[in-house]
Amino acid sequence: MSEEAFFVVSEEIHNQLVTSAFKGRGYSEREAGYAARFAAYATWHGIRTHNAIKALHLDHIIGSGAGGCVPGVDIEKLPNRFPAVEIWNSNRKLGQAVATEAMETCMRLADQYGLGMVNVDNAFHYLWGGGHVMNVAKKGYIGYTNCTASYAEVVPFLGKSPTLGTNPHSWGFPTTEVLGYPIVIDWATSVISTGRKQQLEREGKPLPPDSAIDADGNMTTDPGKAVNLLPFGAHKGYSLSLLNEIVAAMIGGSLPTIRSRWAEDGEKHTTNFHFQVIHPDALSAGAFSNGRSQMENVKAVIDDVLGHGNENCMLPGEIEAQAASRSETNGGLLFTAAELDEFDDIAAECGYPKWDRTEFKQAE
Repeated sequence: MSEEAFFVVSEEIHNQLVTSAFKGRGYSEREAGYAARFAAYATWHGIRTHNAIKALHLDHIIGSGAGGCVPGVDIEKLPNRFPAVEIWNSNRKLGQAVATEAMETCMRLADQYGLGMVNVDNAFHYLWGGGHVMNVAKKGYIGYTNCTASYAEVVPFLGKSPTLGTNPHSWGFPTTEVLGYPIVIDWATSVISTGRKQQLEREGKPLPPDSAIDADGNMTTDPGKAVNLLPFGAHKGYSLSLLNEIVAAMIGGSLPTIRSRWAEDGEKHTTNFHFQVIHPDALSAGAFSNGRSQMENVKAVIDDVLGHGNENCMLPGEIEAQAASRSETNGGLLFTAAELDEFDDIAAECGYPKWDRTEFKQAE
């Protein structure tokens, strides 16, 4: 973990403030609770790029503060002819609430059909995709989601203008039995996510090289000057980002360059979600070497990958598991002083008492 100082805030105190902030913007108690709990879940696992600060910032600039998210609306479940699939119009409902319900629906469908799928039109940002699949994986399923990002801010490979979102992919695998934590493969298709750029700017740290360009089209490591991002792995990240755009287009999404830029032009300006849950039994051919069970076989494969001199390699999800362990050890959520300053601003906005920092011990 970083040597930067962190302070321990109880999840209860955190959730009370975050719930109050979302309710102050017109969200129901239930919606605000979803937002607060999911933000806490992200922070517990060390995901500082997609915590409550990011959630409320997004809600202000492109959500309820700009018409991109509508508090209190209901999800419309559309008719379709496939029993293992549901198709929803979320009517711009808070994304964390939609994603939670979608994954629960996918698990129910997977129990019955081996696989469950939910596709969502007219959506609003669901925050941390890795958290949604991690929760599924902890319950014994394989989870996947992708979405289109709220802005086109990524320049395609060999391109000049931003026409793609950061468009993440997230997979979760139920490996807790054999590893102690689920494998979670979660990445933006840009070198860095927007949340990471904002975090580095907040902390006065540079961007990784070759991750962003400034207003003149030159590479920059200054997060304050970065105006557009670049795909990871050149054509590979570009192709994976394009995949999300094509899936969204088939669901009902519109042009990426006008998302979150509202106009009466006959086009949609919202994002799209795609969710899948697979029951592990639906993958099993049952013929594992040397009489191994399915999970024993997964463990054997992982051990082979991490053998042969690769013992120092990490697995996806391991960093999040370590962060969760540190949160558990300290008995709460960990925030930097800069993040606590942001929470002071949140409290001032919703008329909630500022946290008394003398009550927060420094994390071990």
